[in-house]
Amino acid sequence: MPELRRDPVVGRWVIISTDRARRPADFRPVAPSFPAMSLCPLCPGNEAQTPPEILAYRANDKAPNTPGWHVRVVPNKFPALQIEGELGREGLGLYDRMNGVGAHEVIIESSEHKATLATLPEKKLEDVFWAYRDRILDLRKDIRLRYVLIFKNHGAAAGATMEHTHSQLIALPIVPTNVAAEIDGCRDHYRDKERCIYCDIVRHEIADRSRVVGENAEFLSVVPYAARFPFEVWVLPKRHASYFEESQKFQFEALARIFSDLLRRLDRVLATPPYNFILHTSPLHERTGDFYHWHIEIMPKLTQVAGFEWGTGFYINPVLPEEAAAFLRDADI
Repeated sequence: MPELRRDPVVGRWVIISTDRARRPADFRPVAPSFPAMSLCPLCPGNEAQTPPEILAYRANDKAPNTPGWHVRVVPNKFPALQIEGELGREGLGLYDRMNGVGAHEVIIESSEHKATLATLPEKKLEDVFWAYRDRILDLRKDIRLRYVLIFKNHGAAAGATMEHTHSQLIALPIVPTNVAAEIDGCRDHYRDKERCIYCDIVRHEIADRSRVVGENAEFLSVVPYAARFPFEVWVLPKRHASYFEESQKFQFEALARIFSDLLRRLDRVLATPPYNFILHTSPLHERTGDFYHWHIEIMPKLTQVAGFEWGTGFYINPVLPEEAAAFLRDADI
């Protein structure tokens, strides 16, 4: 019989449709289809094809915007928001508007065109997280900006438009609705119980074990109880922490280990699926230290969001979270 499960943070309901239960082999990733191009603007040697770099990690003292880097951050050539200008907030009768001020950046995660995060050595994956951290710390100096969203679209079916591995950063002058709802849920739980809800989730999942995929001294990877999508996985710090950018070196090392392990398991079980991941962290200038807990959500692109989901806000997941966790936990990597 189908089962309704409620997400304890935002109160979102999910239908776990066990009558539609499917195994990993039933999911066939969509073959990637990237536009043909004579050269990749993200590859070394083509630095002039992108805007000038904002940040780069190099193993030598070569000049900016030249080869020799292994992580490089550049402004998006077609930005959703622009860093120049004033917010210009105003009301238009019932409506509110402001100028599209913000930042839109591309984090080129490797100099190797065919690399993926799952195939990167752990140290190079760690450097990707350091790049995220460095960019957030820089952007939070700008008082116009209130939130930095970092996300990755891996594979054409997940929304990537270029094959070369990269993620994106968009800094916004507002806190997104989804983020605000999550923070409100965390604040309500803390007000009622004087505990962080994500810390409670970590404790419960470690004790229960049925949805745990991996664990090390600092992090837990777990299929959430009310997973919206087949094989959705969250990576959560085991220590309470609100701001990703305040993590220490030993934590980034541990994050790279568990993240690499998880991505390799997803590749093994689901035949290198397209996926999205989103870094959930605190707004730049809000005090959320007691009740909010940063984390990363990874969502393989295996099903389609359609009319029912758009009309209700519910999701239908055809894979029992406990079974998804078992498949990933048992994967031979």
